[in-house]
Amino acid sequence: MKQLELLHEGKSKLIYATDSAERIVVRFKDDATAFYNIKRAKIQNKARMNCEISSMVLGYLNENGVKTHFVERLDDEAQLCKVVKHIPVEVIVRNVIAGSMAKRLGIEEGIVPENTIFDLCLMDERLGDPLINDHHAVALGVVTYEELAEIYAASARINSLLVELYAKVGVKLVDFKIEFGRSDDGALFLADELTPDTCRLWDVESGEPLDKDRFRRDMGRVREAYEEVAKRLHNALNK
Repeated sequence: MKQLELLHEGKSKLIYATDSAERIVVRFKDDATAFYNIKRAKIQNKARMNCEISSMVLGYLNENGVKTHFVERLDDEAQLCKVVKHIPVEVIVRNVIAGSMAKRLGIEEGIVPENTIFDLCLMDERLGDPLINDHHAVALGVVTYEELAEIYAASARINSLLVELYAKVGVKLVDFKIEFGRSDDGALFLADELTPDTCRLWDVESGEPLDKDRFRRDMGRVREAYEEVAKRLHNALNK
């Protein structure tokens, strides 16, 4: 499988065409960004760590019956993935109150709600990826109610599997954000990374963040936190 021309450059990844119309190469970057690119830096080995973490997590989901776009890890920083038609809605799954939700609603971080919370955002950087509800999404024509029901069910299944996985390695899965896409035959696929860039991960014993909040909040030891997540997952999934 040959990597060909660059199709898209995002904040944390590069997307390349291949010599197959059904496959792309996703290559991770060392770049770290926050607050819509206002804060920027490079974290040594971040690309390698995120590729390793996402490859392990997506492989674990594939093995447990969740359809993802992940095919295989190609090298230290790249994955081979299926081509899907992107659905421009981001799902945020919240097990613990934190981040923007805590700030927006004036709730103390760390509170565990009785229910799992699902937020939707419209993926449009010009508008700041605004929070929307189901009816907005349908009115905008980006999804149907039937598709939303399928997306929520898949998100709940992913959450259940990841909560269980991270609990085994002493990590609390606070929240995460994901995007989906569809194959030519209409099948729904998780089409996103699952890394400390996109998940809030707290050490169970200390409560210390092991994720991108260390960069957002100038807490330091960002690389070390990502390395710790990679090490724990590797030990759990490669016994």
